[in-house]
Amino acid sequence: MAPHDGHDHGKELHDTGQPACCGAGEGAMCGDIGPIGDIDAKGRSFRVNGLDCAEEVAILSKIVGGPVGGAQHLAFDVMNGRMTVLESATPIGDDEIIALVASTGMSAKPWDSTNVAADQAAHLRRQGRFTALSGAFWAAGIAFHVSEAGTGSVLRLFAGHGSTPMPLAEAGLFLAAILFGVWLVAPKAWFSLRRASPDMNLLMVVAVAGALWLGEYFEAATVAFFFSLSLYLESWSVGRARNAVAALLDLAPPTARLIDDDGSERDVPASTVPVGARFVVRGGDRIALDGEVVSGNGAVDQAPITGESVLVAKETGDQVFAGTINGDGTLIVRATRPASDTVLARIIRMVGEAQSRRAEVEQWVAKFARIYTPLVMVLAILIAVFPPLVLGGAWDYWFYNALVLLVIACPCALVISTPVSIVAALASAARNGVLVKGGAYIEAPGQIDALALDKTGTITEGKPEVAGIYPLGDYKADDILRVAAALESRSSHPLARAILDHAQARGVTLQPADDSRTVPGRGAEGQVDQQTVWLGSHRFASERKLDDQLPSPLCERIEGAGNTLVVVGDQQNVWGLIELRDRIRDDARDIVARLHGLGVRTVVMLTGDNASAAQTVAREVGIDEVRAELLPEQKLAAIEDLVKSHDMVAMVGDGVNDAPAMARAHLGIAMGAMGSDAAVETADIALMTDDIGKLPWLVAHSRRTLGIIRQNIGLSLLTKAAFVGLTLFGMASMWGAIAADVGVSLLVVANALRLLKPTRLG
Repeated sequence: MAPHDGHDHGKELHDTGQPACCGAGEGAMCGDIGPIGDIDAKGRSFRVNGLDCAEEVAILSKIVGGPVGGAQHLAFDVMNGRMTVLESATPIGDDEIIALVASTGMSAKPWDSTNVAADQAAHLRRQGRFTALSGAFWAAGIAFHVSEAGTGSVLRLFAGHGSTPMPLAEAGLFLAAILFGVWLVAPKAWFSLRRASPDMNLLMVVAVAGALWLGEYFEAATVAFFFSLSLYLESWSVGRARNAVAALLDLAPPTARLIDDDGSERDVPASTVPVGARFVVRGGDRIALDGEVVSGNGAVDQAPITGESVLVAKETGDQVFAGTINGDGTLIVRATRPASDTVLARIIRMVGEAQSRRAEVEQWVAKFARIYTPLVMVLAILIAVFPPLVLGGAWDYWFYNALVLLVIACPCALVISTPVSIVAALASAARNGVLVKGGAYIEAPGQIDALALDKTGTITEGKPEVAGIYPLGDYKADDILRVAAALESRSSHPLARAILDHAQARGVTLQPADDSRTVPGRGAEGQVDQQTVWLGSHRFASERKLDDQLPSPLCERIEGAGNTLVVVGDQQNVWGLIELRDRIRDDARDIVARLHGLGVRTVVMLTGDNASAAQTVAREVGIDEVRAELLPEQKLAAIEDLVKSHDMVAMVGDGVNDAPAMARAHLGIAMGAMGSDAAVETADIALMTDDIGKLPWLVAHSRRTLGIIRQNIGLSLLTKAAFVGLTLFGMASMWGAIAADVGVSLLVVANALRLLKPTRLG
């Protein structure tokens, strides 16, 4: 399948916006600047402590970008705090890069994948220590105040000590709380001030400094502590979402029970097992590597990959996948992939990469915040100077209100909620056997109004069987079956497998045809017993001018029943007909009804089968529109028509044959991708099994994600708007502003993390 990146789509889904400053905690994914998120980019990578969000990406792009020849020679993975200097960059030493990063208030060291988790944990612990120290001194200051002014003063904290100056000990405790609270953000705030590019760190530091200038030590300490606490809790929440993805790694056991050449068994690291080696999987064991069963029988729980808990029987010749669980029996498996390239490993890698492909709503939030923060600074200055200069108000009173505005206007909750929601949604989908290739594709399913899919293996079970063989003239059924099996001997198409299985069951000797070739959309032809023979559709017979030999009543009966008609013949004669039937999925009608109920206006069947059979299936299932007897290029034309008349068109295919149509659709969805490299790596979304029951779940999951994001945005903006209004009338306080900001941050993060909770498939 040709690479499918969405650039030819009727609707662009990739990140085109620029980021906003966010200043959130470690690992926050608020969008990147420059080359984004290519975690496999070739070059030298560095772990950057303090690379928390888009603001830091902008800083590094400016400071490091110049010496390496431009920001285009840098790539960032904000989720894991990784900066890569690409091979195309101007040569520069590691020490110089580390020094440049240090000049921004951040620190860097060469990337070591084995220490990433430890570095992230260490950064979070450091952040936690400073927050805890700030909180401890803040609480100690309150305790001292109460001991000096009496128990009743706890309700009058902001009144201070009246006309009595604050004791030095109390002031010292609050100053210590301020110091530890702003320690980690002060370097970024200073850099923001030098660049004249205000961010949330600068907003908070200015608010704290202003409160100190007014002598409001307690309020300054409160802002510093709670802002530090807010950033720490956001770091924790993003870490939890990241860990939900990383937890997939734990599905595959670290060791495999290897069978040596002499038959002895030993436990070895799974990463050391070479392709072709055999290993034992006992009952209840997790399978360590992708492989093929060479001995034994078992029933495997494939839920870790497919999201479904129904056990799948496995026997000699069947494929098994790393991370799945063998139920009963013992299997001997031959490894077909190294540990680094299993289906599970690819899923984990792609979910990681997906975090850098931002959804449109995420881009909107980033753009809004980029404009919003400078406007807040301007408004705060106006509040501080306009009333005193024009209306004769008190300078200290309106300066205080300006500081309140800076605190409540912090876009922390607004900016952090969206990326946490996106990562949680990606992780939840992966757990359910749905691999979504980026935030851009999380929101797209919820907007689908036309869905195109194939018939075989989607609406039907995809396991056709021979329902009848009808010889014509003097030809015999076994001759027809022998020729058909010879022509289909090297095909993996479900219809071909049905013919081959039937031939084997009847004991027909199979000899592959010579010079066989597939005629796309029509059938196959080749040499059998030095005679040119062919098989194919009714259309193929018509093109050979042999359709007059076909018995019309029989053809109409077969096609009218929704079954597939296969014609077999030579250059002069039609030998006979083979009738193939494929059962409609029991839940197909319910699935289509649920899709309609979720707002998918048009469900279209695109199939190469004859029109009569396709219409029969469509009527039974409730499909709106049928395009039958299509060649691959005609499927592409059908999608072109749908794109012209619908806002969001999704094409469901097998990831290979339907590549052109999937590429032209707004959204390409590959089915049955568990064993297909092409499907997993190229579609926008990959369903790890061929169960279309996951399509309604996917649409509902997308809608749920967008709903939560909108709730978070609405709550954040409503709270801030209310406090801005109160501030303009001088009715807000700094402690109320910081409490509201922290409270909203916690609420939106908790709301976003609800997406990690299991939801019912379909």
